Amino acid sequence: MKLYDLLQDVSYTALSPLDPDITDVIYDSRKVTPGTAFVCLKGYTSDGHQYAQSAVEKGASALVISDDLGFEAPENVAVIKTDDTRLALALMSRRYFGVPEQELITVAITGTKGKTTTAAMIAEIFSQAGVMTGTIGTLGIVYGGNTYKTDNTTPESYEIQKAMRGMIDAGCKAMVIEASSIGLKHSRLAGMTFDAAIFTNFSDDHIGGVEHKDMAEYLYCKSLLFRQCRRAAANCDDGSWQAITKDFKGEMLTFGFSEAAQLRAKNDRLLSDNGYIGVHFETEGLKTLSPDVGVPGKFNAYNALAAIAAASFFDIPDKAILDGLRIAHVKGRVEPVRVPGNYSLLIDYAHNALSMENVLTTLRQYHPNRLITLFGAGGNRPKVRRFEMGEVSGRLSDLSVITEDNSRFEDVMDIIADIEVGLHKTDGKYVVVPKRKEAIRYCMLNAQDGDIIVLCGKGHEDYQEIKGVKYHMDERELIAEIIEEEKLG
Repeated sequence: MKLYDLLQDVSYTALSPLDPDITDVIYDSRKVTPGTAFVCLKGYTSDGHQYAQSAVEKGASALVISDDLGFEAPENVAVIKTDDTRLALALMSRRYFGVPEQELITVAITGTKGKTTTAAMIAEIFSQAGVMTGTIGTLGIVYGGNTYKTDNTTPESYEIQKAMRGMIDAGCKAMVIEASSIGLKHSRLAGMTFDAAIFTNFSDDHIGGVEHKDMAEYLYCKSLLFRQCRRAAANCDDGSWQAITKDFKGEMLTFGFSEAAQLRAKNDRLLSDNGYIGVHFETEGLKTLSPDVGVPGKFNAYNALAAIAAASFFDIPDKAILDGLRIAHVKGRVEPVRVPGNYSLLIDYAHNALSMENVLTTLRQYHPNRLITLFGAGGNRPKVRRFEMGEVSGRLSDLSVITEDNSRFEDVMDIIADIEVGLHKTDGKYVVVPKRKEAIRYCMLNAQDGDIIVLCGKGHEDYQEIKGVKYHMDERELIAEIIEEEKLG
């Protein structure tokens, strides 16, 4: 593709008259190959302009800059100057991959909490309607049965556009993305117009350091999404919804429990039946439905409402909405695993005291026969975290099962001893089973009717890190092995 074709949406000054063929758009100088356009991004700790000369030496045909180079570019290298190279990268990447959003149904979700779960719900609803869907977010880029890990909830713009083209090539017809405030701040979604944008909620988070200077900036960055969407839905029970969606020019769809909502929820209650735990509610107004949601906690009624609102913008049958909400789950986030027996087995990523407290408090609301928590703690991390995790589990669990979790370069038994310090501050019962598979086996073989067992710490991870080596370990596979080995079922 010609350089000027890539630049057609960018405001720039050409410092040379060249219009070379471009083989790729690169922002990491280590990945430069002959014929690429190298975009100099300014990061928190590094400046791409410092690597421009290296990019030229590796064969870059064009440099996209915002500052002076500090060296004379060769005559055969095009130099393009623009005010914002991050914006340029997004617009160039979009053109390089053929404007993929025009070939997909696109939904973007922003909010402090609930983005990942809402994205999973929307994707499952679309899937139940026969619309193959990819997702981009906290768990990575997911489509076609594969997961590609990313460094950020909302990846760099090039990765987003590349992923969307990959989704199209794999047969996807839709894409759902988590639009983080940082991603919006850094123009990672720039140039795109989404078919729908969803606002979940807003609360204090990501303030300070290299993120947002204050709550006003945090709110402003989230509001940017509503300048680039055709339709929009917002949780009107959240006091910030009007401020965040103020730049949306179309008709806003509101959802919530309040009478003001166009899509209203009512009669919510927790569900617990033969290993299935979740939440049930009814809707009125825009849609009259009675969904069961397979993710525990009342707050997930809001996430489900957001998903219903998103689906309402498209030709999605009510049956697909109900089926999708019943089976949707987020990998590693109170993720249910089917097991023989009348008890619930969940996998969750909670790996510190606060996240454990949130999960266990939510599960306590279901009044289980026993709440059993299996967990360990990471090695080479502050000991106080272990004390706190032990204390939380001892206080909220009927039984704690202490085991390994990424012990790294520490001895597992030393980590367990630290966890016991916290447990001893409570009167909670506990057992120690150092090997994680055997700890899971212990929980399953000793499960009673009505128990809820939650395996904390690993979540979506599929490895165990010991002495600098990551060994494959997926708890779902361990559970299947135990069922087979013990001839359960």
